[in-house]
Amino acid sequence: MSYTQEIYERVVAKNPHEPEFCQAVKEVLDSIELAVSANEEKYRRVSLLERLVEPERAVSFRVPWYDDQNVVRVNRGYRIQFNSAIGPYKGGLRFHPSVNQSILKFLGFEQIFKNSLTGLPIGGGKGGSDFDPKGKSDREVMLFCQSFMTELFKYVGADRDVPAGDIGVGGREVGYLYGQYKRLTGMYEGVLTGKAIPFGGSLGRTEATGYGLIYMLEQMMQHSGGTLVGKTTLVSGSGNVAIYAVEKAQAKGMNVVAMSDSNGYIYDPKGIKLDVVKDIKEVRRGRIKEYAERVDSAIYTEGKGIWTLPCEIALPCATQNELELEDMKTLLANGCQVVAEGANMPTTREATDYAIEKGIMFMPGKAANAGGVATSALEMSQNSMRLSWTFEEVDQRLQRIMADIYQKTSDAANRYGQPHNFVLGANIAGFEKIASAMTAQGVC
Repeated sequence: MSYTQEIYERVVAKNPHEPEFCQAVKEVLDSIELAVSANEEKYRRVSLLERLVEPERAVSFRVPWYDDQNVVRVNRGYRIQFNSAIGPYKGGLRFHPSVNQSILKFLGFEQIFKNSLTGLPIGGGKGGSDFDPKGKSDREVMLFCQSFMTELFKYVGADRDVPAGDIGVGGREVGYLYGQYKRLTGMYEGVLTGKAIPFGGSLGRTEATGYGLIYMLEQMMQHSGGTLVGKTTLVSGSGNVAIYAVEKAQAKGMNVVAMSDSNGYIYDPKGIKLDVVKDIKEVRRGRIKEYAERVDSAIYTEGKGIWTLPCEIALPCATQNELELEDMKTLLANGCQVVAEGANMPTTREATDYAIEKGIMFMPGKAANAGGVATSALEMSQNSMRLSWTFEEVDQRLQRIMADIYQKTSDAANRYGQPHNFVLGANIAGFEKIASAMTAQGVC
């Protein structure tokens, strides 16, 4: 039995009720097996993989808060500090009813390799709560965030652990969290990223994940002799990542015809009118079906099904495991040539393997959606230097980072004889840097 298989079986035995985490470990370990086997004796000697798959710290805590009826509600909060070999823990906070330890461990584990790929000195972590901000008043959200930070502040800091936003945690929530941290510690430091511009936020951070996804697509097309112009594109989701992916895609001449949310999807053969989507989602926090009520050329369909539409490029930007094997088969049959992940692990393992086998260009999220965390790290740098860069400066740095990630991913895939397997390339490139740092620092 290989070293990677041994470790995977141990992870399953120790975490039998954490399927998302086990899935993430399986996918990473399978794809780095060639790199591990080439250095197996050295890695075994220091139990490197055993340490890699175990979080350095996992904190769980209760979060009591008052709702608007003065009833005390209680949620559960988490912070998974997975690996700090190359820098302070870095990863978002997710507020959503689906949040549990398994999902956060999967996200934190993936974050290790994503952050490594950026080339910036940031480790991997993730956190959040099963609190649902949807339908809550500003006061309720504020009271929850203050209670959440009252416990979390003990474990975070500008040079220790720097959370950011994620699903359910936008500028409003980050503001409340930061205010409470400052209130508790008396320190004005870059402990959170995704802050508003007046108190240390970075221009370009809001757009970064979506823009970075399209910059990665651009690299993929340039190196394969293709172009983005005119490509019919599907984008799942209608949150921050999806909206700004569509914005940059349209600026590059792509024809985005569909978007979705958790209820259903819209199809607009004339091209998505992003100003309408932004008004629905960013201003009024409504549902995507309202788009069809305002745009005559659009059709709304309830339920999952966005991947049944014909396209040349598919960008899953919603949530984990949303694109399944049958979806990938349908995409291929309908002419899809490229899939790039804007969300974290939105494609199932079976669908990913099928895409690679059938020659669909497939870029995993740890490479394709790394623009968000990269720009968060740029925000950390600005905070440390007490500087504020222009949007153009941040965007230029983001473009260089995404080009560098593509190159590292492609080089690693080529080095191991699988030039079109970007999943293998991204995981190996991220792993090799982490392994080098962990080995150099001794057993810790």
